[in-house]
Amino acid sequence: MNVFKPLAVTSALLICLSTQAEAEPLKTMDDVGRAIDTCWQAPADAKGSVTLSFSFKRDGTLIGKPRPTSIAIDGDDKVRQQFIASAIDALSSCTPLTFSSGLAAGIAGQVFTMPFTAPKGSSGPMVTTQ
Repeated sequence: MNVFKPLAVTSALLICLSTQAEAEPLKTMDDVGRAIDTCWQAPADAKGSVTLSFSFKRDGTLIGKPRPTSIAIDGDDKVRQQFIASAIDALSSCTPLTFSSGLAAGIAGQVFTMPFTAPKGSSGPMVTTQ
């Protein structure tokens, strides 16, 4: 039995968790958008976009489940559902985020929207208030 493989996986997981915990607090909504965008991988060959609506608590966790507010995705219903699910999963798996005290004070309870577009463009993600 190879004991090194489980050890390597455990070590890699611990490094990822400690890196996330030591991350610099997010100071702007642009920082928040970039952080969320790094968690999202569009389904293969996906084209289109979904805009999600969501809110944060001061501690960086989500209030409730993100919901799609605008959907424009090429393909059938299955492709559409996979695309939406990938965006919701990315937002959920990326939280809690670590906010600076200034951002945390102003962010709690506000409704934000963010488009998830594939293929990813060069303009970058943009999180806005509703």
